[in-house]
Amino acid sequence: MSGTTKAAKQGDWVREAADQVIAEAERRGAGAALVCASGISPSGRIHLGNLREVMVPHFVADELRRRGLECRHILSWDDYDRLRKVPAGVEDPESFAQHVGKPLTAVPDPCGEHANWAEHFKEPFRAALRALGVEIEEISQTAMYAAGAYREQIMLAMTERARIDAVLGRYRTAKKAAPVNAEGEEVESEAEGDDDRAVGASYYPFKPYCSACERDLTTITAYDAETFVADYTCACGHADAVDVRVGGVGKLVWKVDWPMRWAFEGVTFEAGGVDHSSPGSSFTVGSQLVREIFGGQPPSYLGYSFVGISGSAKMSSSKGGAPTPADALEILEAPLLRWVYARRKPSQAITVAFDQEINRVYDEWDALGRKIADDAASPLEAAVYARSAGTAGHTLPATPVALPFRTLASVVDVTTGDEHQMLRILRDMAEGGEGRLESLDQTRPRLDRAEAWVLGYLPAEERTHVRAEPDAERLAALTPTQREALKLLLDGLDANWSLPALTSLLYGVPKLQAGLSLDAPASPELKVAQRELFALLYVLLVGRDTGPRLPTLLLALGAERIRDLLAAG
Repeated sequence: MSGTTKAAKQGDWVREAADQVIAEAERRGAGAALVCASGISPSGRIHLGNLREVMVPHFVADELRRRGLECRHILSWDDYDRLRKVPAGVEDPESFAQHVGKPLTAVPDPCGEHANWAEHFKEPFRAALRALGVEIEEISQTAMYAAGAYREQIMLAMTERARIDAVLGRYRTAKKAAPVNAEGEEVESEAEGDDDRAVGASYYPFKPYCSACERDLTTITAYDAETFVADYTCACGHADAVDVRVGGVGKLVWKVDWPMRWAFEGVTFEAGGVDHSSPGSSFTVGSQLVREIFGGQPPSYLGYSFVGISGSAKMSSSKGGAPTPADALEILEAPLLRWVYARRKPSQAITVAFDQEINRVYDEWDALGRKIADDAASPLEAAVYARSAGTAGHTLPATPVALPFRTLASVVDVTTGDEHQMLRILRDMAEGGEGRLESLDQTRPRLDRAEAWVLGYLPAEERTHVRAEPDAERLAALTPTQREALKLLLDGLDANWSLPALTSLLYGVPKLQAGLSLDAPASPELKVAQRELFALLYVLLVGRDTGPRLPTLLLALGAERIRDLLAAG
């Protein structure tokens, strides 16, 4: 059995989804293209939850390319959507409220850095995708509507509005249960809810933007099916008429717009969040509309669960402040961030760690790398590692000398980022197993990620502050056993000045006190004595009973300063 087949049998969701996409294209007939689609509304910070909208189709498209197949991965920017509300953090929100209801590309960038509101949020997301190796074809819905690309589809939807209303009516009879997040809280969709207010003869699947105020606070009052002209009134008091065949005067409502684009682009795979995937929601309705109205087929589809941040179950860009991919890439190497999204099935919630859990995530990634190097990984683990480390086209940059993240963070912390000190300590560590370290550049980008995490996310109370003077009161109160332990440690410093040797010495002092050799196995009693010694050393060196790894701390301080702080007099 081949490794790829074994991986599929072990539950490789990417391979299974790629197989389904191929099957969907075959059902559509000869010549059907493979098209994976993502869609994001750049209404605010494009956060790590939005990133899953891109990464799920990306992994599927990349798998198809690895098989030698041509596949488009398109990102539809829903930048012709309305600004729904004034986001948190905007200066002078009362003044900015005048833009609510306008297309996102017609809203100014409050920072004055980009052409409009939408571009302000697109640009950092684009940069993050490039860093992650995601190759994607961008489509601006503002540009598409302005160019009249959907002219025929809009005309068709207006002609068939009664049939569209009937499809929507099948799901208006009962109130649907709102999707919930991992904490059981209801989730408000940013895309749904505005399509079903008008029914029957008053229903129109097209929403004009007002020619006076540029907002979509409009209501169609009459429609001429022969001339395709719609009369409307606006909440601003203006009344006008638009020819729906003319580009840039309005757009299809969401539940019609989405399936229309499936047919227009020939989409064979798409993923969506739980707010679009529950029974009776956008995907259910869209699947019927694409068949009954637009003559297309719904794509193969995967619903994805939430992305949490250090235990938080759901992020919403409308609330502001949610971490973005750019934020995550400051502390996570690009392959590792890809791995966070690749290793879990889309139906499973994932968490991106910005707290101390980041150490465990790096440890698990490094352990997987060692299994790959030792040819000890399962086929599924090997497949996940390969698609995390790079794409079908190229491998992402990796740190040449990948020391443990927790070690790098400790070194950054105790040296306060002094590069000379860091190189001295890390060189000794590398010689212990990673090879010769000539420059800190060999530890980058991981070292830079560790430094960013220490400076930006390690709580101030957990930062290491080495005592400036010995704790004379605590030293004077030492017991005979504690004095003996400190003497054994200080006497052994000069002969044990390397990270492995210091580690052995620290764990060995209680053994020596018990009359045992340094390599004696640790009994439960010895482990208690070791923990007590470590707590004492932390108190005497940094003023609290915990801190960075003691061998790293001692190596950073140097023998002379250690003696100054620990000499009992």
